[in-house]
Amino acid sequence: MHEPTDAATTKDTMTASGPTEVFRAFLKLGVTSFGGPAAHLGYFRDELVHRRGWVTDQQYGQLVALCQFLPGPASSQVGFALGLIRGGYLGAFAAWFAFTVPSAVLLVLFAMGAVALYGPVGQGLLLGLKAVAVAVVAHAVWGMAKTLTPDLRRIIIGCGALALALFVPGTAGQLLAIITGLALGMLVCRRVVSTDQQPLSVRVSKRVGISCAVVFGLLLAGLPLLVAATNNAWVAMTDAFYRAGALVFGGGHVVLPLLQGEPAITSSVTQDQFLAGYGAAQAVPGPLFTFAAFLGFEMGDGATAWISAAVALVAVFVPGLLLLLAVLPFWNAVRNNTTVAAAMAGANAAVVGVLAAALITPIITSGITGIAALVIALGCFALLQFAKLPAWAVVLIGAVAGLLASVTGLGVTWG
Repeated sequence: MHEPTDAATTKDTMTASGPTEVFRAFLKLGVTSFGGPAAHLGYFRDELVHRRGWVTDQQYGQLVALCQFLPGPASSQVGFALGLIRGGYLGAFAAWFAFTVPSAVLLVLFAMGAVALYGPVGQGLLLGLKAVAVAVVAHAVWGMAKTLTPDLRRIIIGCGALALALFVPGTAGQLLAIITGLALGMLVCRRVVSTDQQPLSVRVSKRVGISCAVVFGLLLAGLPLLVAATNNAWVAMTDAFYRAGALVFGGGHVVLPLLQGEPAITSSVTQDQFLAGYGAAQAVPGPLFTFAAFLGFEMGDGATAWISAAVALVAVFVPGLLLLLAVLPFWNAVRNNTTVAAAMAGANAAVVGVLAAALITPIITSGITGIAALVIALGCFALLQFAKLPAWAVVLIGAVAGLLASVTGLGVTWG
């Protein structure tokens, strides 16, 4: 039995395109993708898999499973890989830049006091955007489940992954769910998968992959030595953010304690500044790792503040992207192995369960805080599922609905 593929994906859509197209697609995502990593994956699927057909659902599931295993920001890594597939190295950079910079700029403006996220207007927008995130993730889970759990075996794997991710807290539960999916896939999915799967069209040579792995290790080990040798504040800042990005599993929320544990950061940023910036990072679109730009700006002085924000931003993302480039060239070499294909079928089913768990908590628990939020979420889901509106349009509708609910006094929370 062959894995189902996305009928919209044709040979033409799988060929490489220019980085300009990638930049435009991810800039739209960068200013509309609210709700955290799980929601980002939903936005990516809606725009790049369902609407543009850059990859199939099966290939997308493989990317998500792979990036969940690697340290770093999983949604940004998936976006980087999609840009790489579509537009080569320039496309990968365009995807990262366009998805990341809007959020980083907003957080720096917040640090400058130019953006206010409080009051009825700000709270109304947040209410609507959180409700939209619920709808987007629910839509993604529903669509991916139809493709990645098409039979009873994989439905059971997905449900088991959902339970593990819910009842084992934090990143450990997510990793355990995917590892269990891999193991069960190898045991029960051999007869229901095809080894003739579409390759991921990554134009990264094995030499480049090995070089990226070496650079990752050299920076991780060498930056602390360089700090000790030079006692330079810029090197110390780069080391602190690089190490946090290299050691974090599970996405943006996990990076918080790592950043709080870096003396180079805590010696320059007060606890009140830290918490205020982290709160603002929840309210802007794009990856939570852009919190690094806020911290870098606060660590700077006068004219150098923007430079330190840029250094911190790049340093926290680089290790995860290096690791992704190190791994991708070797994926196609093993993808047609029966054991690997079965394992990935199980892992893809587990990804559905992990995303469903993220939908339940924290997305629903933090996004559905009252009747107005529930109505907005259900309405936005219907617009995505039945009216087939693009995600960016649903984001605007949800934000306006939240604003109206707040200013009219309807956006009350559960009593």
